[in-house]
Amino acid sequence: MTVVMVAVFAVLLLLSFPVGYALVISSGAAVMTMGSVPSVIAVIKLFQPTQSFPLLAIPFFILSGALMMSGTLGQKLVRFAAALVGRFHGGLAQVTVVGSTIFGGVSGSAVAEASALGSMLIPWQKREGYPAAFGAAATASSSVIAGLIPPSIPLILYAAVSNASIASLFLAGILPGLMLAGGMMVVCYVSGRMRNFPLLKSEGGLRALGMATVTALPALLMPAFILVLLRFGIATPTEVSVIAVAYALLVSVLIYRDLTVKRIYAALLATVVTTGVVMLVIAASNLVGYVLITEAIPNAVASYAESVLKEPWLIILAMNLIMLVVGMFLDLPAAILLLGPTFVAVGGAIGMDPIQLGIMMAVNLSIGLFTPPIGTTLFISAAISREPIGAIVRELWPFYLVALTVLGLVSYVPATILY
Repeated sequence: MTVVMVAVFAVLLLLSFPVGYALVISSGAAVMTMGSVPSVIAVIKLFQPTQSFPLLAIPFFILSGALMMSGTLGQKLVRFAAALVGRFHGGLAQVTVVGSTIFGGVSGSAVAEASALGSMLIPWQKREGYPAAFGAAATASSSVIAGLIPPSIPLILYAAVSNASIASLFLAGILPGLMLAGGMMVVCYVSGRMRNFPLLKSEGGLRALGMATVTALPALLMPAFILVLLRFGIATPTEVSVIAVAYALLVSVLIYRDLTVKRIYAALLATVVTTGVVMLVIAASNLVGYVLITEAIPNAVASYAESVLKEPWLIILAMNLIMLVVGMFLDLPAAILLLGPTFVAVGGAIGMDPIQLGIMMAVNLSIGLFTPPIGTTLFISAAISREPIGAIVRELWPFYLVALTVLGLVSYVPATILY
């Protein structure tokens, strides 16, 4: 049954079927080959995860991010980042990293971040004399910080398949996200200094920074606002996501006064489309999980890893290598939902904390977003910059080193997560 599912899935991917449809068709074919299981089970398993209350947080967080990023706030955040780090070597590239970190606390989506920030910052960098490929590389790599900074959509999906606490995952993701940001800022600084990138003229000094901070404060407070509500048990993740939408509406109406019917419509449309794609993958992955659990594949893989690899550090290394390869071909949500159940079983067998495993998966699979051949943020940045993929990948190697270093830390140094 599993062999049938894997074979059909591989063929459909080669035929360029969307991942969600490929998962539904391949897992449905596997269920139909089980003589003892009614085919109606496939429909039930597809429908079942759409009734999950915690997963309601996904569309509401997407909507709150869309409302805040589409208006004046996005420009305020970029100005704040420019006032903060723009005057240093590689300043405009550092603005991209700082902007990605802040936007990550609003949108929770690397793809949305790459599109929104890239369209503003890549043309700006080109006008200032930065190599377009380097600007695209900075955008493609730093946008994945959104997968770790609350409210992270990948961490919500991992919580759905592992039963881990969303609040604990959000809290654990902060330090790795900041480590990624810090490492990438160092890359931008060193590259700017060695390659003599133009310096961004600073106007107004500390006064300008103070004004930029004040105008961007509503967005800067949102991640802290989310964490406080979750950390002290004031609201559930789903309730927090609804509050976040209300907060975005109030900020747009009362502070920036830029909310229009057109903006609301565009935000709702983007939310529906993105949620539809994610929920299709979630529904299909539930059926895939049913097939795997029916044949006890997760437990078999865990037992095999224990008996063959034996050492926990080798098992962790093997999981990381598998995820790095899978992340190059599957989008992050699909990869988490497919690998999650099996890796939770493997992690449990070696005594690995599920929170640590979730952060490890988020960091690892985020690398795939800016890695060929199917890196989503890589292709978005290439389309905006109009640079060939090869030229951007050549600029990405120091960013890969930073990401792999952080991956090694979260994999083997639990103190970076479980604090």
